[in-house]
Amino acid sequence: MNAIQEQDFYPSRYSTEDAISERKDPVVYGKAEDGPLSRDELDSYERDGFLFYPGFFGEEDLRAFKAELDRMCEEGRHSDADEVIREPGSDIVRSIFAVHESSKVFRALASSPRIAGRAQQLLGDDVYVHQSRINYKPGFKGKEFYWHSDFETWHVEDGVPRMRMVSCAIWLTENNDVNGPVMFMPGSHKWFVHCSGGTPEDHYRQSLRKQEFGVPSNRSMAWLEERCGIVQPTGPAGSVVFFECNTMHGSNGNITPYPRSNAFFVFNSVRNAPRHAFGPKELRPHMLGSRDFTPVSQW
Repeated sequence: MNAIQEQDFYPSRYSTEDAISERKDPVVYGKAEDGPLSRDELDSYERDGFLFYPGFFGEEDLRAFKAELDRMCEEGRHSDADEVIREPGSDIVRSIFAVHESSKVFRALASSPRIAGRAQQLLGDDVYVHQSRINYKPGFKGKEFYWHSDFETWHVEDGVPRMRMVSCAIWLTENNDVNGPVMFMPGSHKWFVHCSGGTPEDHYRQSLRKQEFGVPSNRSMAWLEERCGIVQPTGPAGSVVFFECNTMHGSNGNITPYPRSNAFFVFNSVRNAPRHAFGPKELRPHMLGSRDFTPVSQW
């Protein structure tokens, strides 16, 4: 047990085999009258663990987002900053983290009422950005993101205690059937997969390129698929998906000429801020799990 005694409601990476249990937290914390989401949208999120909005942003917004994406990618090619993550076995930029701190454009996007307002309603609270990044997944070279629950890592390695988080991905390129779009298991957020294995020291340095710990077993994934199935939302650039922190998701590699880039923001309730890691001795760096709990409403 950690020095600060706190019950671990979602222990993981403590055994040689996976286990699956029902979640212990609500899915929707807010009410329909609390924000822009309708009762039907809240019910859909409660049931499926995600909401998808094709063509949410128009061309004018997209031009600004894409210009900033290209600028940061060009800078990232020549940078050795920890925030810049490269594809496995390559110098190609895979992701850049903490973009809400380094980019005025993406900071404004994260705090915009159209995005943050929905996160606040789903979580029923003021929210801060736990993590942000831009993902490139370039054509021909973009590697897969294996099936995972984001919460499992944010809980074990970042110390987020409960499931009161929501992610938002803004598609900056088209997501089609062939360029490795994200796949979801609708309803999978209702269970938590307690993954096997431990957590090596500084695990994040490898996991950001290819995750090997905190990954569900094939047996667990088959169990979830039998109950939930798999869906693959596709749509134009400017589409947006909000998904619950424990929704199982992943994507195939991209061997097509078409890149699949997005901006990604993780919102956490200010009442759910991490205190200590539940697995390793040290929390991951600030760029992955922010220590700045200032609500976006105060930016």
